[in-house]
Amino acid sequence: MSRPGSAAKGGLMTAKPTSSHKARINVIYYSMYGHVATLAKSIAKGAEAAGAEVRLIQIPETLSQEVLAKMYAPEKDTAVPTITFGEASDNTVTLEDALVNCDGIILGFPTRFGGMPAQVKAVWDATGGLWMKGALVGKPLSIFFSTGSQGGGQETTALTSLTNFIHHGMLFVPLGYSTPLSGNMDEIHGGSAYGAGTYAGSDGKRQPSELELKIAEHQGTFFTQTATALKIGRAALPPKEASPPDPKPEEGHKKHDRPPSAKK
Repeated sequence: MSRPGSAAKGGLMTAKPTSSHKARINVIYYSMYGHVATLAKSIAKGAEAAGAEVRLIQIPETLSQEVLAKMYAPEKDTAVPTITFGEASDNTVTLEDALVNCDGIILGFPTRFGGMPAQVKAVWDATGGLWMKGALVGKPLSIFFSTGSQGGGQETTALTSLTNFIHHGMLFVPLGYSTPLSGNMDEIHGGSAYGAGTYAGSDGKRQPSELELKIAEHQGTFFTQTATALKIGRAALPPKEASPPDPKPEEGHKKHDRPPSAKK
C-alpha cells in the first residue's frame, strides 16, 4: 500500500472544485523577520492550486518601531492587509472579516519560548464576541510555524496554541504525514505532524529551505481539499442541520459579554 499523498510528488491532488464550491481560505500570519511570511506564500500557492480563493492577511505588530529597529526586524510587506481591531480602512481588514468570512483559516506564527507570540495571542484574546455568537464553530483551521532551532518549540508551539481553537469549537486539521516529504531524513528541516515549519537559526539568517517550502505548499493543498469537502458536504445538508448550533444562553440565564473563563 502506498503512503498517503505519494501519488503526486508528495501531495494529495484531486479535481478542482466547481466555482460554486470554491473554498475561501484566509492565510493569516504574524512574521517578525520574514520566515513565516515566506512559508505563508507557499501555503497560499498550494491552496490556490487546489482551487481555493486565497487571501493573505497579517496580524498587527504590537512592538514599537524603536524596539523593532533594535531587533533588526525588516519592514512588513505593505502589499498584505493587516487585521485591525477597529473599523477597516486602507489596507486593513476587521477581525471578524479575517476570521469569519472564509471557509477555512491557515494560521502561521513564530514561537516565543515554546508558545504563541503575544501579537497572535492578542488576536484570539479579542474574539470573546465571536465566541458568544458561535461564529467560529465548525470552521476548519490549520497552523504552521517557525522556531530558532530543532528543539525550539516545533511541537510545543503547536500544542499550546490548540486551546484557543478548541474553545471556539473549530476543527483542527493537522498536516500529519499526508506527504512523504515530511519524513525526509536526507536533510534537517522544520515542521511536524501538526503543520509545516522552518528553522530560522539562532541569528535569524537561515531562510526556509526548498523542502520546507514544498511541505508548506502541500499543506495549503491538503487543507483546501478538506475545507472544500466540508463546504460541499454542508451544502448538501438541510439548512438547519448544516448550520452550527446556536450558543445563545437558555432563557433565564444571565447573558455574559465574555467567555466565563475570562471573568476573574
